[in-house]
Amino acid sequence: MDTHSKKLLLIFNPKAGRSKPRGPLFDALALLSENGYLVRIHRTTAAGDAAETAAREGGDYDLVVASGGDGTLNEVISGLSRLEHPPLLGYLPQGSTNDFAASLRIPGDPEQAAAAIVQQRVQVLDIGQWNQRCFAYVASFGAFTKTSYSAPQAAKNALGHFAYILEGMKDLNSLRPYRVKITADGETLDGEYLFGAVCNSTSIGGLMKLDPGRVVLDDGKFELLLIPNPKNAMDLQNLVMDLLNQNYDGQGLIFRHVSQLHLETKEDLPWSLDGEYAPSVPAVDIVNCRGALRMLL
Repeated sequence: MDTHSKKLLLIFNPKAGRSKPRGPLFDALALLSENGYLVRIHRTTAAGDAAETAAREGGDYDLVVASGGDGTLNEVISGLSRLEHPPLLGYLPQGSTNDFAASLRIPGDPEQAAAAIVQQRVQVLDIGQWNQRCFAYVASFGAFTKTSYSAPQAAKNALGHFAYILEGMKDLNSLRPYRVKITADGETLDGEYLFGAVCNSTSIGGLMKLDPGRVVLDDGKFELLLIPNPKNAMDLQNLVMDLLNQNYDGQGLIFRHVSQLHLETKEDLPWSLDGEYAPSVPAVDIVNCRGALRMLL
């Protein structure tokens, strides 16, 4: 056996991107194999399986590669974060929403993504902790969150979560503000918000794009974006224009760089962590785990 072989664990979600052909994934694995990786494939069977497998077996490998959508990647990162010395991480995007891949400029084609992994360029990344759960690139609450679960998959894919909900924002009465109190790096923000996101990414929901020049993925800070409840049609118009023009310093939005955040609410506030549902809790602590992840990109 080649003494230079490196051990690779592929954690593969067969349900992700089911409409996609599997040929490119095979080509990706062939490429990794040709470049000295001994590949073991684990197909996930249920929610939580990817995280458990990464935590249980990840320490025995030089590289763990997640193959699926952002939910699969989130699970693998959660599992690896439990290890004292986590291995390197790779990502072969296969899902319907790959915001995190877009943010990191990981190619959507698995073989191209594998070719990038083989280059052995290590990128150090911050990850977030939401109470006891991990997230790789975004924790969000509010209007957009609910829609992303109720929207038909086809509409979700075609429009992205944000475009989809903006359609519904034409009517002020359909908006649901949430009363929350946020303390972030010493500043208190107490008010009614339609939506909030704590992210370490240049793309949210496929539509909202943050300026890559303003998002540093390993600076120990998140980007906090809050959408205040518009009081009238003019406020709503300004808000939609600020969103569409990505004018995050506009009057309609609140945008900050923060390293930790505490949120309290008395309301039923649904959350989404990397696109996965998280139930409402009265208090949430979000902490930036600086440089906790090393990825091959």
